[in-house]
Amino acid sequence: MAALRKINLQDGVAVVTGAAGGIGAALALQLAEKGCHLALADVNGAGLAEVAAKAQAYDVKVSTLVLDMGQAESAQGLLDHVRAHHGRATVLINNAGVALGGQFEQVSEEDFDWLMSINFGAVVRLTRVFLPLLQQSQAAQIVNMSSIFGIIAPPGQTAYSAAKFAVRGFSEALRHELEAGNSSVRMTLLHPGGVRTGIATSARLPASVTAQEIKLHQKNWQKALRLSPEAAARRILRGIERREPRVLVGDDAVAASWIQRLLPVTYWRWVARGMSRSFRDAV
Repeated sequence: MAALRKINLQDGVAVVTGAAGGIGAALALQLAEKGCHLALADVNGAGLAEVAAKAQAYDVKVSTLVLDMGQAESAQGLLDHVRAHHGRATVLINNAGVALGGQFEQVSEEDFDWLMSINFGAVVRLTRVFLPLLQQSQAAQIVNMSSIFGIIAPPGQTAYSAAKFAVRGFSEALRHELEAGNSSVRMTLLHPGGVRTGIATSARLPASVTAQEIKLHQKNWQKALRLSPEAAARRILRGIERREPRVLVGDDAVAASWIQRLLPVTYWRWVARGMSRSFRDAV
């Protein structure tokens, strides 16, 4: 089946994970505004209910499911929920994610595996179980959340970058398979830069990190998060509608991508200088 060049979100069914806040919540509301029905999932039940209530004001069908995406069985649980409440799906947005700071030697194996299970494992599990359902639609889209740290890899982010680079590799390989098979399903890979969400300030940190280091970590990263979730969601939705294979979200993501291409080995020296200036300018 030949894939359409664009996808119409109106009257579609979008499955959004990590929908209780940040980019996920903004995406849910903007999808609802376009007339897209929603199946929303998050571990935060209260936040999920609040987003769902706002989305229902757009006269679309909204269902919610409280899930821990780190649990292997959650993927099948979400698929069963979508089948029961909507009967179909046209967009799968693998947005759920967590953060883990600290140098590699500080990070425990348990914490490293916890992040990988959510940020990468859940993406693979959900894509696997939802792909047959998506293929039943004339045009459907898988949308996977990588990061600017799936393009560049800063110190102190070994687990996060490992997961986001893995999402990138998985998504690009699957995109090539879908295109070669002339599938009705297409892939959009997202690389957001600094977006004002709670993921950085709520990051899990090693027990050895002091309270002062935690405060400095949160202060510095908060200064770097300048793009609003709403602005990020608008760019992402435009990419989904156009079925763009890759979406760089924010000027910082675009700049980092170019620097990495030009200086694939030494890029961090230049990126770190730019980040230091951003921290100073934000004071």
